[in-house]
Formats: sequence, structure tokens, C-alpha cells
Amino acid sequence: MATQSARHIISLLMENESGALSRVAGLFSARGYNIESLTVAATEDQTLSRMTIVTTGSEAVIEQIIKQLNKLVDVVKVLDLNDGKFIERELMLVKVKATSAFREEMKRMCDIFRGRIIDVADGSFTIELTGSGNKLDAFIESLDKAAILETVRTGASGIGRGDRILKV
Repeated sequence: MATQSARHIISLLMENESGALSRVAGLFSARGYNIESLTVAATEDQTLSRMTIVTTGSEAVIEQIIKQLNKLVDVVKVLDLNDGKFIERELMLVKVKATSAFREEMKRMCDIFRGRIIDVADGSFTIELTGSGNKLDAFIESLDKAAILETVRTGASGIGRGDRILKV
């Protein structure tokens, strides 16, 4: 029986030092693991950064990734969010045409998807959307491709629900 490859969100706390991100990314590339998205920023404790990595693999591969991450000297704690309930969000900024042909349609689509127009310029709107990756994909799919000027996505960020906390 073949093992299923599943999408996992791995969250980790690491020392907020130069080269730490490079060492984590190097671990993935050296072993041929793919990173679908990666977000990282300092936490409320400026000495620590929280990294969220989205990757796919069998349970054995994910287990191996977590073991290897735990061996890195910069990594303080690792949590596979898929091991319990979690909340996942992604941010997307989309610059769209807002000429007379598209203007009302862009406002309507923004309302339907609970987005916000955060910039209005001559002939364009910049729309901010947050939600699951599926929601953001659905928004892009619903737009006329000719209307999209530029798209920027952060990748997933996640946090455990309830008392599931990633903290030292």
C-alpha cells in the first residue's frame, strides 16, 4: 500500500539570528523536500522568530522533517499544526484594473469575498484579502484574467486552536 502525501503546516520557534532562516531552508533543499510557502517574523520576544512552513509528504517524511528541524541549533521548538485543530490564514494583495469596464465589477467581487480596497489609483484598485488559500484561489478564479495586473500572496500562517500553544 502506497503512503499518501499530505499537506502539512509546520510551525517553529527559532533564535532570531542571521543565518537561521538559511539553515532551515538548506535542510529542506539538501534532502529534496519542497517548501510550498514560508513565512517568518519576530515574535513578542525579540530574541525569537516564528516560522511557518507549508510542505507535503507522507507521515514518514513529515516525521523525518520534524526530527531534522529539532536537530538544528537555532530551532527552539517545532509543532506540526496538522496534529490537532488549527487556524490558517493567508494574505493576498491584488492590483486590478478599475477602468469603467471593470470598476463596478471589482467593487462587487471585493464585497462578495469580504476584501478591502486599500488603494485607488488612476485606472486601478489594490484589494486586500485574507482567508484560507482556497478562498484566495476562488477570488482569483472569479476575476476576469484581463483585469488582474499583479498578485502578491504571503503564504499560510497558522496557529493552534484553544490551548495548543507554541511557546518556550
